[in-house]
Parts: sequence; structure tokens; C-alpha cells
Amino acid sequence: MMPKSVAHRERTGLDMAKTIDIGRVRNIGLTAHIDAGKTTVSERILFFTGKSHKMGEVHDGEATMDWMIQEQERGTTITSAATTAYWKDHRVNIIDTPGHVDFTAEVERSLRVLDGTVALFCAVGGVQPQSEKVWRQAEKYQVPRIAFINKMDRSGADFEAVVKEIKDTLGANAVPVVIPIGAEAAFEGIIDLVDMKAVYYDNTPEGVMIREEPIPDNLLEKAREAERVMIERISEEDDNLMEKFIEGETPGRDEAVRAMRKATIEGRIIPVLCGAALRNKGVRRLLDAIIDYLPSPIDLPPGIGTRDEEGEEILRQPSDDAPLAAIAFKIQADKHMGKLTYVRVYSGILKAGDVIYNSSRDVKQRVGRLFEMHANKRESVGALHAGDVGAAVGLSDTQTGDTICNEDHPIVLETIEFPAPVIDVAVKPESRPDSDKLGRALARLAEEDPTFVVKTNPETSEVIISGMGELHIEVITDRLKREFGVGVLVGKPQVAYRETLLGSIKHSYKHAKQTGGHGQYAHVVMQVEPAVPGSGFHFENKVVGGRIPREFIPAVERGVVDAMTEGPYAGYPMVDIRVMLLDGSAHDVDSSEHAFRLCASAGFREACKKAGLELLEPIMDVEVVGPDDYTGAVTSSICSRRGKIVRMEAKGKTAILGSRVPLAEMFGYASEIRNITSGRAEFSMHFYRYEAVPYSIAEEIVNERREAGKGA
Repeated sequence: MMPKSVAHRERTGLDMAKTIDIGRVRNIGLTAHIDAGKTTVSERILFFTGKSHKMGEVHDGEATMDWMIQEQERGTTITSAATTAYWKDHRVNIIDTPGHVDFTAEVERSLRVLDGTVALFCAVGGVQPQSEKVWRQAEKYQVPRIAFINKMDRSGADFEAVVKEIKDTLGANAVPVVIPIGAEAAFEGIIDLVDMKAVYYDNTPEGVMIREEPIPDNLLEKAREAERVMIERISEEDDNLMEKFIEGETPGRDEAVRAMRKATIEGRIIPVLCGAALRNKGVRRLLDAIIDYLPSPIDLPPGIGTRDEEGEEILRQPSDDAPLAAIAFKIQADKHMGKLTYVRVYSGILKAGDVIYNSSRDVKQRVGRLFEMHANKRESVGALHAGDVGAAVGLSDTQTGDTICNEDHPIVLETIEFPAPVIDVAVKPESRPDSDKLGRALARLAEEDPTFVVKTNPETSEVIISGMGELHIEVITDRLKREFGVGVLVGKPQVAYRETLLGSIKHSYKHAKQTGGHGQYAHVVMQVEPAVPGSGFHFENKVVGGRIPREFIPAVERGVVDAMTEGPYAGYPMVDIRVMLLDGSAHDVDSSEHAFRLCASAGFREACKKAGLELLEPIMDVEVVGPDDYTGAVTSSICSRRGKIVRMEAKGKTAILGSRVPLAEMFGYASEIRNITSGRAEFSMHFYRYEAVPYSIAEEIVNERREAGKGA
């Protein structure tokens, strides 16, 4: 049964009040590799929907969605920005996400709350490393997608080659619903295969004007073949259409769109469009496709959560009549409003002034004000309804990934997972007044960004900040100065190494201490062994007969976790370890949680030393794109940095080299690649996985760390 739709919500857009039914709401994101044109596309969408009256350009630093000073200066998106626009009686909530891998957390949290996404691809670059990464992230959250091949006006643009790459590299059932008329400088427009008409974009003094005409004779055969392929692919996903296709009938427009929409929402088809957003070509057809093919909240399965105590699964229908269920997906520090909490409402109504229950943290809070966001601007609203995306003020105890609900109807929605940071930097204040402000500023930034971690080195008392890459850290330190007025001195970037076990061992450890009065006694027998790489930490209790009282078991696990924060080899965090608690003993008087926690921590460290340890380092997937004349020089530079070439391909006179290189060897690579290619090549990199450091290099790292500790 379809949930009751939501109507009678007064909105303002295109200078007129809007009454929007939940079936006409689209929560969509724009995702892609860096420089594929996401922000340019979003600026055109805002202009054509009447949300803005001037098209801001990324290269001029005037893009509406790139509102941060750092984004305007660098010409790249750093933080996800949300806005709401209206198109053909539909409300489209848009989140423009970063393409740079250092800000992958912004993509991760956005995809968690989106109903659909537009995956942008450059018509020249095709499927690039970050396009593949965000595609896999969308697959993880089962987000329906349509593809838009941008920059068809650029030299080297090849629509068919990119469609083939989407199929081959991403394994997607890519189905073009338009084909281009020309390419590069001769790109004039598109042929709409659904309506079978040619759409031309004419440059006039007033701007780009759309002209629709019959398909020209020289393209008619190609268009008919493309239409036949599209109908065939849709028919494979719809039994009724398959019967018509076999009998030679062509389905009507509504029938074809309905079948394409259903298959897109179920993830079985990826409709593909194209255009040149910078020249205002193809964006309005993209807006139509967002309405036609991407889901509304009621087209998707109900929200799934659990009750904390029982672990019982709960379903929430996307309706105002259902109990409240919302997730906080982003925290933003605002100098005027304080803490802004971005929320996606899955069911029920979130009203300003309501007391809500944060089921993730077991706290009640009062909602202050609610807003519909437009990048860094906001419009106050009285309530957020099922399907809405907005921001709240007043939720001081709420963090990213927390569930907001009614206390009478508790639910915990699936949270958001974020990658661990891979680079560490020591920071210290420039002056004594800065020292007082630094801690507060870092805490605010860490609250905003789950991939930014702040800790203090107990040996040196240095403040260590950790992030996803050099650009991430650079932006953080820049924000400290500009937004919080804190000057900092930044140390040399350090790699976030990890430690793990080489072998397995069964180990017994006894903690016994007499201090007068009650003593301390705990005894544990544990099996410690390596876990599957990337699987994290696993703890299993196999004690029988109550030899260790049940209430002390959690303390044993906490003791092991305590020890894992600083490994015995070099003091780095430990990963991928399995611990089985096999046996032990307790004393009626002297045993306590504290005693078992200390015992487990010391026993685990001792067991690890006996089992053997190795150092792990982050390995990066590095792609270099440049003229094929420099292939030899690039290959040589990668190999000199302990890298391995894993793929090579050519696109015309452009060479693409994929490699795996330790992060420790990538510092300063931007300058080197500019020098050896005369500035004609560029590179991108993202985290691949942790691998063992060669023993000789590991010993050097451990010795340096020990010497630094002594010096402190």
C-alpha cells in the first residue's frame, strides 16, 4: 500500500507559492571526479530553475555552491552544499559534492541520505579514479543513478567511448537516452531518443536559445539505431515492452519513460545524457531526466532501523503520518547561528520548538529553528516533512550519523561509515593568545568533519591533527586562521602508520597487586591472531563455567582496545586483529572491572610481542595523465618512489598510467611531476589499502620514532 502523500506545504520558488506532493520531491546529488564540472552543472540548474538570476563561474570564484573562501580561491569544491530548486512542479533538493579524494567524507555522508544521484563524467577523461570511487560508494548505499557526460565541446570529446567505459569499467547497464549532434567545437546539440527530435542550442546576444527540429537526414539512421538499442534494453527489463518489441511495435513515450524509470530506481539501468554545461547545453534535458527517472521518497523502500534494546527491525514509511525518523548527516559551524545540523527526514514531521530524542546518544534536545538551505544562505521554515532535507539549530549534542526520532517511538537508523585518516601533522599555536583558542577551534572542526581527528602525543605533548591528505590538512589550517583567528605553526606531514600481528599465539597473563586493604586480581587466557586485512578488530568470548564472571568480560575487551591505540612495536594504532578470550580466573574480593581491564591490556601487549609484529603503511592508487612523450619519465619517477605500475592505456596522444605508491613517498610529488613533464601532466591519488612496510624501512621508522620520544 502506498503511503499517504504529503501536500499543502507552502514553498517559495520562481516567485510563487508551491504546494508540493511528496511524490514530486527529488533528493539528488552530483558526484564525479575532480574537474568533471559538477559545480558548473549545479550553477546552470540554479539559473534555469530560477533559483539564481546570475550564473556564477567556478573559474571566476563566483559559483553559488562554492561559497567557502578556500573553494573560491582554489576553484574546487571542498564541502558539500545543499540547495532547493523547482522544475516543472517538482521540488529538487540538490547536494553538490566534492570531487577531490581528500574530501571523500562529504560524498559518503551525502550519498547516505540521497534518493538518487547524477554521476558526471568528462567527455574527454571518461571514467577516472574518483568517478569510480564515488560510483562504488553509490552502489554501497544502493542509490539509483543517471549519467551525464559533460564537456562535449572540449577537444577530444568522445561520447561513445565514455559510454563504453561506463559499461566496461563500472559494470553498469548504461543506456543512452540522447546522442550528441557533433562533438568538440562542432557540438551543436542533442538528439532526444525518447521524443525522437533534434534539440539545437543557438548562441544569441540574449543567451543560448533552444530550437527543436526534426532529426536531420544525415543523422536519422544513426538516431533510429540508437532508439532501437534503447527500446531493446528497456524491453529486457519489462515483460510487456518485450512482447511489443518482439512484434515490432514501438512503445509510446509515457510507456517507455515509465519502464525506464522503474528499471533505473531498481538499479538495473543507467540512463545516459550528455551536454556542455559551461555553454548551457543539455542541462534542461538533464533536469527533465531527473524528474523522469530518479525516485521520489515514496518510490524507495521504507526506512529501516532497529530498536536499541531488542535489536528488532523497524520499518518507517515516508509519510507525515508516521512517527519521526531522521538522520543528522552533516555538522557545520556557523559564526552567526552557532552549530547547524543538516538532517534528512525519512518519516514524520520535524517542527521548530519540538523536543526530540537522539536515540544514538540517548539524549533529549529541543529544536531551535529550522531552515531550507541554499549553499551558505538559509530560509527559515516552520517544519521539515517526510522526504525533506534541511538544517536545524539547537541540537548541540547531535553528531554526524545520529538518529533523531520521537521518544515514544524510538528507532536507530543505519549510521554513516567514514574512512580513517592517513596523514598526521603536528601543529602548535603561533602565540600564547592563540593557544587558548586552538583547542576550541580544533574541536569545532573535528565535530564538522569525521575524517579530521585531533589527538595529543603523550610523549611530546604535541597536538597532532590527522586528515585524508595534504590538501585536507592545508584547508583545515587555513580555516583555523580565517574563520577562528588562530595562527598555527604546521610541522612536516607524517604518515599514519598502523601495526598488526605476524602470527598467532595463546597467552596466559595474571595481574595480582596488594596495596593494603582490597588488592587487585585478574587472570586471562587469550588467543591472539591476525584478522583478514581491512576487517578491523574482532573480540570473542569463549569462557565457560563462569570462570571469569560475566560482568568482567566487557572490561577485558576494553582493556584490549586500550592497548591497541598504541601498539608495542612503534606506538602506532593496531588494526586487523582477532582476540578470543579462552579462560581465566577471578577472586571473590580482589577482582574488579578495573583489574581485568589492566590485566587484559598488559597481557595483550605481551602476547603481541611474542607473536611478532609488522608495520603497515597506506598505499595510494595514483593516476598520472599527460602527453605520451613523457611516459618513460613518469614511469621512472613512480618506480623511484617504491611504486608499481599496474595499468597503462592511451587515448590519442595522451597516456594514462595507473600505479600503487606508498603515501610516504608521495610528498612533494606535485612539484616533481610538473618539472619532469614541463607542467603538461597532472595526477590524482586516493587511498587503496594498507600494506606491510619492507622490514629495513620499518626498522628505520621505528628507530626514528623512538629517538624522537627520547628527545622529548
